[in-house]
Amino acid sequence: MKEKYWKKNIIYLRILLSVWFISSFGFGILFAESLNNFYLGGFPLGFWFAQQGSIYIFVILIFIYVYLMNKLDKKHNLEE
Repeated sequence: MKEKYWKKNIIYLRILLSVWFISSFGFGILFAESLNNFYLGGFPLGFWFAQQGSIYIFVILIFIYVYLMNKLDKKHNLEE
């Protein structure tokens, strides 16, 4: 039972951290020049992701992780 719980937890972490990596490193650095053709709030999109976008996405991912873990805790009867 514990093994299934932790395997699912690790899967969640890998997916969410991959999304964060793509949004921060990918959009903010690797694809910034391509994204700079688009604007968000008057700023080039690549610049926006490098400065603020990845932080917003990280905060959203924290809430998603909390939701997923609460759901997983209930499934495995580990809720407090």
